[in-house]
Amino acid sequence: MSPIRFFITALVVVAIGVPAYADDPLAKITPFKDSSRIVSIGGSLTEIVYALGEESHLVARDTTGNYPPAALKLPDVGYMRALSPEGVLSVNPTGILAIAGSGPADALSLIGKSGIPYDEIPESFSHQGILDKVLAVGRALGADDKAKALAAKLDADLTAAEGLTKGLAEANRKRVLFVLSLSGGKILASGSGTAADGIIGLAGGVNAVTGYAGYKAIGSEAVIAARPDVILLMDNAGDRSATTAQLLVDPAIALTPAGKNKAVIVMDGEYLLGFGPRTPAAVRDLAEKIYGDQLANK
Repeated sequence: MSPIRFFITALVVVAIGVPAYADDPLAKITPFKDSSRIVSIGGSLTEIVYALGEESHLVARDTTGNYPPAALKLPDVGYMRALSPEGVLSVNPTGILAIAGSGPADALSLIGKSGIPYDEIPESFSHQGILDKVLAVGRALGADDKAKALAAKLDADLTAAEGLTKGLAEANRKRVLFVLSLSGGKILASGSGTAADGIIGLAGGVNAVTGYAGYKAIGSEAVIAARPDVILLMDNAGDRSATTAQLLVDPAIALTPAGKNKAVIVMDGEYLLGFGPRTPAAVRDLAEKIYGDQLANK
């Protein structure tokens, strides 16, 4: 399954100083009675399980669960949004850990009828959303103390990374256009409510596209009106230089500040948009790529 499809289609607390989840997702998580054979569906969940040191519970992961490299040794039960009950159940799991939005619905219904315990982990593309996912995974695996410790560390790391751009004046904040693809002269760009929108905000940028949620193909007039200072691309399938080159010669992009300055940032997609344990580093990297010397001089 193409990683690009993944991104198109597509998350006790007080004691550690982590803000409580609005609707307390931990109340919806039932610890697995038998966590000896867990299937993890969702790349960030697989990363969290490894970050907690609880990887011995895993017997399989979905296609998006390709980090850390050790996870690739696990059987792949299919893409998180195109699951088959046969694939998931073929590894004889004692529990299924799945990110919200996994599917399709009929497959999940059949998996549910199998009687295998199933915990859905909320997804939110925000600082708090990452902490909530960690705590929810910890609860499901019976590793609450480890999860609290990891959430506290990530909370501090995220705060520090966001702090890089905290002092920037609003007038100096860069407008960032996240481009998922360019096809037929149409640019597929991120609006609100996406992982791209979330990471741009955490890194102190401003999403150049507003007015719609999700990813949408926009025309030349909308691209020009967006006035991006920076174009952000993901690199998931090797060399994306051709895509970068195509964007820079696109007539609409050429009329934007980003096009005129050839200001294009390319980052690994799952690292950039995963919203898991690596996100503090991704926020820091993106902020430094967007603002460069501005951060050193602020």
